[in-house]
Order: sequence, then C-alpha cells, then structure tokens
Amino acid sequence: MIIISSIQRHTLSSDSAMLVYFDREAPKLWRKMCAEATVEVSLLAENWKIILAGLIFQYIHGLAAHGVHYIHRPGPLLQDSGYLLLPELGQDKSYISETVFSFMFGSFVLWTLHPFLFQRKRIYTVLIWCRVFIYLVVSQILQIVTFYSTQLPGPNYHCREGSKFARLPHPENALDVLFFNFPSGLIYGCGDLIFSSHMIFTLIFVRTYHKYGTKRYIKQFAWLLAVIQSFLIIASRKHYTVDIVVGWYTVNLIAFFVDKKLPELPDRSSALSLLPLSTREKDGKNKDEHHRLLNGISGANAN
Repeated sequence: MIIISSIQRHTLSSDSAMLVYFDREAPKLWRKMCAEATVEVSLLAENWKIILAGLIFQYIHGLAAHGVHYIHRPGPLLQDSGYLLLPELGQDKSYISETVFSFMFGSFVLWTLHPFLFQRKRIYTVLIWCRVFIYLVVSQILQIVTFYSTQLPGPNYHCREGSKFARLPHPENALDVLFFNFPSGLIYGCGDLIFSSHMIFTLIFVRTYHKYGTKRYIKQFAWLLAVIQSFLIIASRKHYTVDIVVGWYTVNLIAFFVDKKLPELPDRSSALSLLPLSTREKDGKNKDEHHRLLNGISGANAN
C-alpha cells in the first residue's frame, strides 16, 4: 500500500508539473504565433499582387490543360525507352505515384508554415510562396506553349482508344469549360503532356527546400523522392519519358535564371526572436524587423 501510494503521488506530481508546463508554454506559443502573423501580414500587404497573380494563373493553367483535352485524339502509344526499361505497374497501382506526390506536396506546405510554430527558422512564409509562384508561372507558361504546339496521343489508360474519356465532346456552353466539366474534367485529363505538371511542382518544391531548408538528410531524401516519383510516373504510363526528362532540365534551368533576376531572400537564422518578453520589447522588435524587411522588399521591387 505504501508503494502504491508513493506511485500515485509521483504520478499526480508529474501530471501537475505537465499541466503547469503547458499553462506556461501555451501563452508563449500564442504570442509567438501572433507576432509571426503580424510580420507575415505586413509582407503580404507588400506582395499580395504576386500571390494573387500566382493563384489566378493556377486556374488559367487548369483551363489550358482542360482545353487541350478537347483537341486530343487517342492513338497508338509512341515508342518510349522508359516503357521498355520499366515494367508497367498497371491501372490498379496508379495511385502509388499520386500518393508520393501528395506526400511531397503536403510536406512542403507544412514546412512553409513552420515559422508560425517553431522558434528556429530561416524563412518568411509569404516570401517563400512569392518565389514558388514565380517559378510555377514561368514553368507553366512554357508548358502550355509546348503541349499546344503538338498534341501527342496520351499514354494514360483513360486516354487510349476505347475509353470514354479519351475524347471530349464539344462543350455545350462556356460553363463546361470554365468549370472543367466538374468533376470528371479534374480527374481525367489528356493532351497536357510535355512537360509533366507533377514534375514542375515536385522539382520546384525540392529545389526550394534544398536552398532554404536546414536539414541535410531531408534534402537528400527529397531529391531521392523526386527521382522515385519520376520512375513511378513512367511506370504508371501517365507520361512519356520525354515529358519527365524535359521537366527535369527545364524546371531547373528556369529556377537557375529566375534566381539570377530575383534578390536573395533574407535569412532569419540570425534575426531577433519574435517571442517578446514584454509589450514594449515586442513592439520594438516587430517594428525593427518590419522596417528592415520592407526596406529589403522595396529594393527588390526596384530591381
């Protein structure tokens, strides 16, 4: 009984200590998130046009990809080296490549939001997404020009002769185009081949983390996933090998030249903490960081 009572007292003491810890840390986390939001809102006020233009262009890109489906004509698969080297996964395993892509997409989005939660950080969320949207828009413009120049017979299962999705009937009204024949138009697309949209997003996300991330092993793992994703797309017969190869060197070249034109992002690793100890210190630190950032952004816009 004495031992049991001792264990119970120890458990209660540990629980009490844990509650005290959470009670003490929760306000700090909330203050840090509010301080971070203040800085990010200031950056968003200066860069909202880039963010909005990037989001609008994602819809325009979707319209272009849907539009090329109307002129797609199924035909025999082209001779492809990747198809000869990689065994076909089959229609029932096509979800594997989408799962890998979804994991990479979600992981990148969460990483761009980590400054709101963690004290150690090197990036500003708004500035990272401004850069990502610039990469995306330039890459997608070149992609649209390319896949409208020459329409290849889609290798995906739903793009082959005999599938009801291989050809789209002429739209009955503008809404069919503007809303992508929802939902089938969002799932079953054909004709937007060279070069792969999945590789555009994948390579931009991996390159961005490679440049601004801090964990070396995550960088190496991300590049490995990009390579695996390339093989899975080919093995799933969602793209020809040329779509993947062109994506690899085009996106990397675009990022290389865009980086030469854009000013470098500020490094926050040596910046003052955004977790204030008092209201006066909070205002002083936020004003100082806000002023420094806006000066840097103004200089970037001038370039």
